[in-house]
Amino acid sequence: MGSLSFEKDFEPSAVTPRGLAPPGLIANGDFGEIKRLKLASAPTTPRKNLNLSVTEPGKKDGPSLDCILMNYIDTLTQRINYHIGYPVNICYEHYASLAPLLQFHLNNCGDPFLQNTVDFHSKDFEVAVLNWFADLWEIERDQYWGYVTNGGTEGNLHGILVGRELLPTGILYASRDSHYSVSKAAMMYRMDFEIINASINGEMDYSDLKAKLLQNKGKPAIINVTIGTTFKGAVDDLDVILKTLEDCGYTHDQFYIHCDAALNGLIIPFIKNMISFKKPIGSVTISGHKFLGCPMPCGIQITRKSYINNLSRRVEYIASVDATISGSRNGLAPIFLWYSLSAKGQIGLQKDVKRCLDNAKYLKDRLQQAGISAMLNELSIIVVLERPRDHEFVRRWQLSCVRDMAHVIVMPGITRETLDTFINDLLQQRRKWYQDGRVSPPCVAIDIGAQNCTCSYHKIDFIIP
Repeated sequence: MGSLSFEKDFEPSAVTPRGLAPPGLIANGDFGEIKRLKLASAPTTPRKNLNLSVTEPGKKDGPSLDCILMNYIDTLTQRINYHIGYPVNICYEHYASLAPLLQFHLNNCGDPFLQNTVDFHSKDFEVAVLNWFADLWEIERDQYWGYVTNGGTEGNLHGILVGRELLPTGILYASRDSHYSVSKAAMMYRMDFEIINASINGEMDYSDLKAKLLQNKGKPAIINVTIGTTFKGAVDDLDVILKTLEDCGYTHDQFYIHCDAALNGLIIPFIKNMISFKKPIGSVTISGHKFLGCPMPCGIQITRKSYINNLSRRVEYIASVDATISGSRNGLAPIFLWYSLSAKGQIGLQKDVKRCLDNAKYLKDRLQQAGISAMLNELSIIVVLERPRDHEFVRRWQLSCVRDMAHVIVMPGITRETLDTFINDLLQQRRKWYQDGRVSPPCVAIDIGAQNCTCSYHKIDFIIP
């Protein structure tokens, strides 16, 4: 395999871990060939804890650093096909082109629109990415402010903080199915917090929202609107929420809306134009490492420029203004995002969206045809199914589970071949769990609705057109 060199002239393409195809094998977002190569040899066993320690240089009692890293890369490469339970697009080919940037420390500290006293930053790339999203979400470039965050949680923390600073006495409202970072924000900022009930499909219960808005009519409302819930992929209807606020007598200066579009922020715009600053919203955040894909966690947060003055502070040490949460920020992430957006373009992303939606429907239909309880929301790539009974199976396929549910998130790198392998494995294991039909699967009607449940009580014949 050879030694992994970190010299300045290191070329990533020269070192290919076992089972990892060269970058040129992946073309135009079609990962079929590389998937086929891996499916034949990839182990189904989850990787084990490496039990590493930091050793002093020169000691010979153990594998070399290069050997440890290569084995680690090899294991991750082989496990790509079994990463179907979490919203991360781990298939991209830009790592080879951008690897030389790793020799530089790039820190985008401070405001991305203001230069500071050092050259080792990527703010030019960051602003290009922000402009792309400003155009997508329909806000003029001189009317917005934003930055590349370290992930969706930071975007939610920032958006809700902007709302809190604008409306200091405001109450935070969020669906029960919203991301856990929303309640974290309420705790960190010591905000009054109203949890809104959710329907079975995960969407906000608007009648409950209306009741609680009327109950708290004397205080402003800061509402977290989830554009794709974490587990079920449900989309809160922004227009219905705005109409509810109007019906309850809230004027535009009495509410602030933050849109958490971590996964769906790059899906919804290509299906149904829902996210737009032409509507009275305050901020939008997405995760850059999810649908688009990036080697490091990152995100994009955009708000209205007129709102940001409440957070901006002049910091003499960095010769800049800073209104971000994190201060120092990864300067590599904006370059990766810029490269991906430029390489794919809106047409490429639209193709990814269509393929993922089609594959999600394919998975849901296959599961229901096999008599397995499954649900798929409109505008979603998340297929919810009954929870597998075997922890080893859950771990092998890296599934996320809540109560009696599990889900598969059909990301751009997941092929139908991978889905077929998953289904076949699941069917084989279910015969053991349920003793070839002598034991009944659990009822999940309370979680995904009676119409999607195939337990002995709710069982119906699914007719797939």
